[in-house]
Amino acid sequence: MKDKYGIIDIGSNTMRLVIYKRDKSGRLKEIENVKSVARLRNFLNHDEYLTENGVHKLITTLSSFRAITDFHRLTEVKCVATATIRQAANREVIQELVQKETGYSMRILSEYEEAYYGYLAVVNTTPFTEGITIDIGGGSTEITYFKDKELVEYHSFPFGALSLKKQFVNSELPSQNEKEEMKLFINSQFQLLPWLREKKLPIIGIGGSARNMVQIDQAMKNYPLAGLHLYEMPPEDIQLLGLYINSLSFDKLQKLEGLSKDRAELMLPALMVFDELVSITKASSFVLSRKGLREGIFFEGMKNPATKGTNVLTDSIDELAKDFEMNMENVKHVTGILICIVDELNRLKVLSVNVHERKELKRAANVFHLGEYIDAESSSQHTFYLLANRTIDGLMHKERLKLALMASFKNKTVFKQYANPFRNWFTEDELRALRLYGAMLKFCYSLNATKRNVVEKVEVTLEEKGLLFHIQSSRPADAEEYQAERQKKHLEKLIKYPIHLRFY
Repeated sequence: MKDKYGIIDIGSNTMRLVIYKRDKSGRLKEIENVKSVARLRNFLNHDEYLTENGVHKLITTLSSFRAITDFHRLTEVKCVATATIRQAANREVIQELVQKETGYSMRILSEYEEAYYGYLAVVNTTPFTEGITIDIGGGSTEITYFKDKELVEYHSFPFGALSLKKQFVNSELPSQNEKEEMKLFINSQFQLLPWLREKKLPIIGIGGSARNMVQIDQAMKNYPLAGLHLYEMPPEDIQLLGLYINSLSFDKLQKLEGLSKDRAELMLPALMVFDELVSITKASSFVLSRKGLREGIFFEGMKNPATKGTNVLTDSIDELAKDFEMNMENVKHVTGILICIVDELNRLKVLSVNVHERKELKRAANVFHLGEYIDAESSSQHTFYLLANRTIDGLMHKERLKLALMASFKNKTVFKQYANPFRNWFTEDELRALRLYGAMLKFCYSLNATKRNVVEKVEVTLEEKGLLFHIQSSRPADAEEYQAERQKKHLEKLIKYPIHLRFY
């Protein structure tokens, strides 16, 4: 089907089929995600040939994927293979067999392509313009350095979580000596890249090992927000997590919340790689990107690769507005009223809204009460839940929560109810500012209650009796006046000035 896209990712540890469908906005949404722990790396013999059993495992898994892609009537499925197939001496024979037995044209990615697609996904779905990416696979580890959203350096190491386990660990979990040997090896490999040293940048992790590490961290912290994309960990938390996992028996590790059972024996090698990279780069933080190689391949084929002018967040907010059928003409009009009032209150020194806060306000105006799409009566609740729990490319978790609190504003009581589980995320001043901005948004939307865009201009003067809003409209605005009179109380309490409205 034209609106569905499939990709098969043949990794060294897992094979995965993902099917995407386009939303109204053009955003790709996963509708199927089928994983098979094939561990093809274990079938690569000493002569670097994929054994007969390994080829059989590959073909039978792909045949099972074929049944799913046929069911979805996909006319084209991208099928890509990474390190194990790339390193196999019999890769050409494997390619021919895959084509003959399954009908899939298997593309073997080069080291550069594997690194490039990870980078491409990161710069198109995160707010970072400079950073280091790492994708630990089963048989290789790809690292890139990008600046101004442009790829500057890349390297593919011929080791991954599964190959490290095979090379250094004789049991389910490494002994102390095995851990020390593995640590020395990983460090020596990273030392080969002088461009990694003391970069003091965020490390952006891609792939299953990074995802599992973050899931464990969230579970241990009882993290109150949904979503993994753009979850941030301070470097010291990776060390703490390593110490905790080192203390567990293999049986307990398999039952650890957040960790896939099939990755239990690979978690420690992966953690050691992350920890060494953070140490050598003096990383400012570790951030997870849920978007990686598969998304990177689609970005290459469906949109222009990221440039310096690409605005990931603007695109994401536009997608939200389209998906929830926001009337953009009305949104633009209300945003104009909002900025007009902000400028007036700044001029009078009633408020001091800076450039960054103006951007946040405009962003929230674009999605204010988008929950009306689901139910008008409970739009506030739906708005908060949707914005707080939906992945928004370009927004870190705290910023996403701020957007949700502003765009869902109804009143003080409801605001406190939403904010309560996250009180330790904000200072009292920050919470007060978010409540003020939410109240401003609600007031401005009341000035367009009938959605006719009748209010043309707002001027504010400071009188003896308080603030006087001079509201000029092109047509009678009785409904707008009624709603604005009702909503101004929320603003009055926060700016500590009586507000008087004069419509003309």
